[in-house]
Amino acid sequence: MEVVITDHPELVVADAVAEAITGGATTLGLATGSSPLPTYRELIRRHREEGLSFANVTAVMLDEYVGLPHDHPESYTRFIHDNFTGLIDIGDVYLPDTMSDDPKKAARDYDELIARVGPVDVQILGIGSNGHIGFNEPSSSLTSRTRLKTLAERTRLDNARFFDSLDEVPRHAITQGLGTITEARRLVLAATGEGKAAAIAAAVEGPLSAACPASILQWHAHATVVVDRAAAALLRDVDYYLNAYEHKLAR
Repeated sequence: MEVVITDHPELVVADAVAEAITGGATTLGLATGSSPLPTYRELIRRHREEGLSFANVTAVMLDEYVGLPHDHPESYTRFIHDNFTGLIDIGDVYLPDTMSDDPKKAARDYDELIARVGPVDVQILGIGSNGHIGFNEPSSSLTSRTRLKTLAERTRLDNARFFDSLDEVPRHAITQGLGTITEARRLVLAATGEGKAAAIAAAVEGPLSAACPASILQWHAHATVVVDRAAAALLRDVDYYLNAYEHKLAR
């Protein structure tokens, strides 16, 4: 695992995406939430000002709330369209059918779709304050596939700020599983702020454990965790991470 500590995580993540696309990558995994937003803004800027094209790229969504119409202001489908895919020249954007009468089957169907259009070349990830990635809450199997998940109350509380009340926050989502996520060729996780420091420390330096789903990145051959200094505050080996990145050799 590569750990990058920087004042501008969005530039490092955008570099990883841009390098992959210009190198011929055709499938991009998209996450939602506050952490990826600066990256999406930077990629939009590069598209508009530097000619970075996504025309040959297919995108797959990481997760979506169950039962929330896709045009709902807080649906992840609407979020990614309004903040990224609707502002660039990207090809197809795939998401699970979370309005299906059979969400378990919809999850299996989506997992099969990802396998057909993938493997994902770069999967962008955020991290929840309890260590979840996607909606893989603590106790999720490290080999789990795309499936229906019940959201932890802590996750619902964290997300309630986007809704008018906690009661409006859905209790279920379809999410790519940890096994599905780790089939991507590269994982890039971004986190900022002291509120993510404990989760980052557990993911990077704690044991590989279902108690912290994001720790699965330790098992991946090409995973990068990009954090600002506040999110890195509880890491023990900060000096090493800074030195390793400063003297990084090209892959």
